[in-house]
Amino acid sequence: MSSKAQALSLFDQRILREAAISALKKLDPRALARNPVIFVTEVVSALVTVEFIRDVALGSSDASFSGQIAAWLWFTVLFANFAEAIAEGRGKAQADALRRTRTDSRAKRLIDPENSAGLKPVYEGVSALELKVSDVVLVEAGDLIPGDGDVIEGVASVNEAAITGESAPVIREAGGDRSAVTGGTTVLSDWIKVKITAAPGSSFIDRMIALVEGAERQKTPNELALSILLSGLTIIFLIVCVTLWPFAAYSGAEKSVTITVLVALLVCLIPTTIGGLLSAIGIAGMDRLIRFNVIATSGRAVEASGDVDTLLIDKTGTITYGNRMADGFFPVVGVQERALAEASMLASLADDTPEGRSIVALARSRYNLTAAEPGAGAKIVPFSAHTRISGVDLPGRSLRKGAVDAVLANGISAPDEFKRAVERISRSGGTPLAVSDNGKLLGVVHLKDVVKPDIKTRFAELRAMGIKTVMVTGDNPLTAAAIAGEAGVDDFIAQAKPEDKLNYIRREQQGGRLIAMCGDGSNDAPALAQADVGVAMQSGTQAAREAGNMVDLDSDPTKLIEIVAIGKQLLMTRGSLTTFSIANDVAKYFAIIPALFVATYPELKALDIMGLGDAHPAILSAVIFNALIIVALIPLALKGVAYRPIGAAALLRRNLLIYGVGGVIAPFIGIKAIDVLVVALHLV
Repeated sequence: MSSKAQALSLFDQRILREAAISALKKLDPRALARNPVIFVTEVVSALVTVEFIRDVALGSSDASFSGQIAAWLWFTVLFANFAEAIAEGRGKAQADALRRTRTDSRAKRLIDPENSAGLKPVYEGVSALELKVSDVVLVEAGDLIPGDGDVIEGVASVNEAAITGESAPVIREAGGDRSAVTGGTTVLSDWIKVKITAAPGSSFIDRMIALVEGAERQKTPNELALSILLSGLTIIFLIVCVTLWPFAAYSGAEKSVTITVLVALLVCLIPTTIGGLLSAIGIAGMDRLIRFNVIATSGRAVEASGDVDTLLIDKTGTITYGNRMADGFFPVVGVQERALAEASMLASLADDTPEGRSIVALARSRYNLTAAEPGAGAKIVPFSAHTRISGVDLPGRSLRKGAVDAVLANGISAPDEFKRAVERISRSGGTPLAVSDNGKLLGVVHLKDVVKPDIKTRFAELRAMGIKTVMVTGDNPLTAAAIAGEAGVDDFIAQAKPEDKLNYIRREQQGGRLIAMCGDGSNDAPALAQADVGVAMQSGTQAAREAGNMVDLDSDPTKLIEIVAIGKQLLMTRGSLTTFSIANDVAKYFAIIPALFVATYPELKALDIMGLGDAHPAILSAVIFNALIIVALIPLALKGVAYRPIGAAALLRRNLLIYGVGGVIAPFIGIKAIDVLVVALHLV
């Protein structure tokens, strides 16, 4: 289930077959009662069916007309059910893929987890289904982790491909933000002791399956509000159609205004298009998140992501690569830059940190230096958090590289140009490293927290959408300001502590703004719980995953921007199709009203823009179009309206032009084309 995996086809044959069967099952009125518009359509479809049976029994000439109207009304209900069933089927296909990752493995449950006797760990083999919360299990190389839990001892390389779809192993160890493990993943090397935190049936995968299937999902607040609006419109049009009966009797048109005709008018006027697609749009929004390997605990969280005003983004790993990289060499007077680079490289050959490797890579690429491994006479000086210095002792040379104050503490004097270089690097947000050879300063290495090349463009797109970006970092204000300026964020929180994040979120929320953030540590849990959209990393702690309302299975902090885009796409799709559905009604007025009353009121002929002619073909054409447009819009409801990072005003103008004006024009063309076919085929 990788975010890079190919998405399910919109026309997957298995899903379509299951959706067709499900659409029939959803005809149960108890199920349709959740959707008032389609429920009313089903009720009046049954009413017209009764009229058709009566016409057949009486030998009425209207039997063909009422029968076709009844058939297309039932098709309208079925097509609406079909749209929802396809969306649910795609979610269930994702759930089936997750379900296949579960297995009833054997677990090594420790008899004495604390090993109070000081002996080799003793365990008993049990089924993973027998494990209880707080049990401690031993997981060795090649073993499946039997359940969700936290590593309490040991460190191991774990393959999480069953969850994330990524084959690259990750490190899980005790006592940090990388201590959480998920049942069904495999330990590749070493061993760990895991304290079980979830009972069988309530593991992370089990909860994911329940969320993904979504068949019994609750409606979101926006869906409820829109449902109330659609119900109100349905009641209004129901009253309009009922009052047309006495109006027709008064005007002498009672023979043309039958129950079948009034029902056809009602179904064409009520918002059946959006009523039939509303649920499918919501489910499809969840499905798009799943394809990005993000699990949302509710549709409310997906909607909130589309309304986000402020993004709180960690600097490390999101804005920057997370590892300081060598960016330049600045020698003191009398020292060649190449000589400084060579000394820095030699002092870093045994340094396995990302910073050390970047110094070697920069020296080799910029000066074409080649360096062999230190010989037998070399003495490696490893980096120590206490000394903050590393280096190498070669015959006749003692090379040292480290923090400026640590190198100068050995009694080395610093010339003015050295001090100026150190100050310049610090002011730019970088980290200076001093390099010495036999107690003599050679110069400074500039380590820079490299900003990702495309991040500034992405922040500019968010700004165009009216979203404020705030960088959160533990750096000092000077360094934070430099990186914030380079990345193009709107604001930053320097030297941030967990309570600072929480206070900032609360302060913004009091101003009516919606906040999104991501985190992976236990110290992030309060802020994740407070944020309107809290994205927890799957690799993070159990506390963080419980606090957030979304979980990113790839543990990629930059995905927060994609999550916001998906949320906005969901809201745009719902709004666009609602606009299209209501705009459709305008054309249907021009199709049906003149056909009904033109004989009594010839002046209405001016409204017959489409030139439809007789009443029965015109009404049947409108009903057929009303049913087919739902089928035509299913792919758009599932894929979503194309998302563009533009401002709200420009977005509104664009959607009104495409879906508002288009919603008015399309029925004129569609109904006229169907009317030509109906007349040519003598269907009525």
